[in-house]
Amino acid sequence: MSKRDILVFYPARPKAMAQLEETYTLHRLDEATDREAFLAEQGPKCVGAVTNGHAALTRDDLEHLPNLEIVACSSAGFDTIDVDSLKEAGVAFTNTSAALYDDVADTALMLTLATRRHLVAGHAHVTSGAWGRDGPYPLLSNIRGKRAGILGLGQIGDAIAARFLPMGLEIGYCNRRPKECPWTYFPTPTELAAWSDILVVVIPGGPETEALVGREVIEALGPEGTLINVARGTVVDEPEMIAALRDGRLGNAGLDVFLNEPNPDLELTALPNVTLYPHHASGTVETRDAMAQLVVDNLKAHFAGRPLLTPVIEVAQARAETV
Repeated sequence: MSKRDILVFYPARPKAMAQLEETYTLHRLDEATDREAFLAEQGPKCVGAVTNGHAALTRDDLEHLPNLEIVACSSAGFDTIDVDSLKEAGVAFTNTSAALYDDVADTALMLTLATRRHLVAGHAHVTSGAWGRDGPYPLLSNIRGKRAGILGLGQIGDAIAARFLPMGLEIGYCNRRPKECPWTYFPTPTELAAWSDILVVVIPGGPETEALVGREVIEALGPEGTLINVARGTVVDEPEMIAALRDGRLGNAGLDVFLNEPNPDLELTALPNVTLYPHHASGTVETRDAMAQLVVDNLKAHFAGRPLLTPVIEVAQARAETV
């Protein structure tokens, strides 16, 4: 029996790639020197695709993929992928949020503590000799008793809340609609920010959420507030955030994501009241391997006619939405 053809927009981790190579015939678009020519030649034979949230998959790409059945994405975010076009084409789509929420929640906690307790500045106070020369570092405000607002209470948001509770933080959240949970619900990001001392952003990227955390939200969080972003750089109005951090309308920020990656705005990186991490929240060997394995397992389930493990779009859903 011949192997099914799979198009690789972005390669998986080595262990997962070895499994894919054994099971399928892989067509390495990621290595092609002429992308359009490669798609035109190899695309029509491919029934599946492997990608990640940093690799674009557009409506034009799909024109070269008339037999595509499933796209398996090895990341949680997928704002570079035209999901609406996948739905229209009746193509199933999976991502890997289920594999990474613990690491992302750990990073949100790390950034919250590091930002609120001035870890970077405190480190410099020691290494520069300022401690011995100028005396102790200024007193700060503790975490216990503060209010933490979670913008986007999905699996990652729930995991963040679970880490915040033992620290004595009060939890609030904002979603499209309330959830069955004990936390305080706020219908808008601005109302949540006004209530919060710490605002953690965990919403998906894409056009619907672009610059959702803008001037109104930032000013509601205020000069004593902390903004933590482990979502996507696009969800925050970055120029407005930079201006607010610079002039004191926002207290500080802990950021894992940026508008321009991997070369963030130099005005942002020069600020003294930011703690920055290189979009590495899920960056552990264990989690990245688990994410890649989900790509393999979702493809296997689809071609065996079994339910997808981590669907964003089921085939039945995609076809129903085009009727």
